Amino acid sequence: MNTYSRKLGLLLVILGAIFWGIGGTVSQKLFQQFGISVNWLVTIRLLLAGIALLAIQFFKKERSQILRVWKNKQTSIQLIIFGLLGMLAVQYTYMASISHGNAAVATLLQYLAPVMIIIYTVFRRQAVLTGQDVITVCLALIGSFLLLTNGSISKLSVPMPAIIWGVLSGVALAFYTLYAVPLIKQFGSLVIVGWAMIIGGVALSFIHPPWRIHIATFNFEIVMYLSFVIQFGTMLAFWFYIESLQSLEPKETSLLGSLEPLAAVLTTVFWLKVPFGFFQWLGSLCIIGMILLLALVKKPVLKENSSNYDEKAFHN
Repeated sequence: MNTYSRKLGLLLVILGAIFWGIGGTVSQKLFQQFGISVNWLVTIRLLLAGIALLAIQFFKKERSQILRVWKNKQTSIQLIIFGLLGMLAVQYTYMASISHGNAAVATLLQYLAPVMIIIYTVFRRQAVLTGQDVITVCLALIGSFLLLTNGSISKLSVPMPAIIWGVLSGVALAFYTLYAVPLIKQFGSLVIVGWAMIIGGVALSFIHPPWRIHIATFNFEIVMYLSFVIQFGTMLAFWFYIESLQSLEPKETSLLGSLEPLAAVLTTVFWLKVPFGFFQWLGSLCIIGMILLLALVKKPVLKENSSNYDEKAFHN
């Protein structure tokens, strides 16, 4: 592997993680300042990003994979389940948490998913409980407490609906990660995530059709923010992450992917001027530390089909 490829891989994964984090903050601005509907944004984001990802796959050598996933009844059913209970659930709960609270808290709560996966895999005896697991869970619990209460046990610093949607987002992401592994290994990330986005977008279209919005009221600022969320915060972010795997070790991409919550926190506080107390900063550092610990240390696995954090092909 030459130096140029490695530098390009590092640049791609860093940009992808930052785009993911900033995309959540830009979505918050669309919800809270411009009154954009969560249902509409999730629908249009999933549909356009899904089509774009499949278009990228079409120009690659393995373009036949796009339709091959539908030729088997079992994989077709699995893909539909993944699209509805995985992709749609993750996207909607995450965006709802942002709408009721802010992007920083929503992103950090979603990153509790690895802790839920640890508990699940240990309970199912797919992995052994290690000292790292204990430290990881403690960091997650302490970080969440400080983040949501700012150190006060008498009141919450974040609205309850934002917390509920954020925790549900973590649960949905845990399911997404565990369920997607076999499909992604067989057909590739672009195909599975692209179709899952389209399935989720089509399903949500029955509740909120994407054309049911007054586009005439959109100004240039709204259009630019929407374009960023769809193109940079979704499609390019995911594509860059996948492409970086061609020249970097999976552990390196996972580690640098932890820049996402950091980008979300910094842009929420310094761009949107959302106040963050000392203990909330401390809680954020605990959760980011948990992510770094998971990325740096490989834990033993008992079963081949267990979840592998380094192979994750998900995000916001």
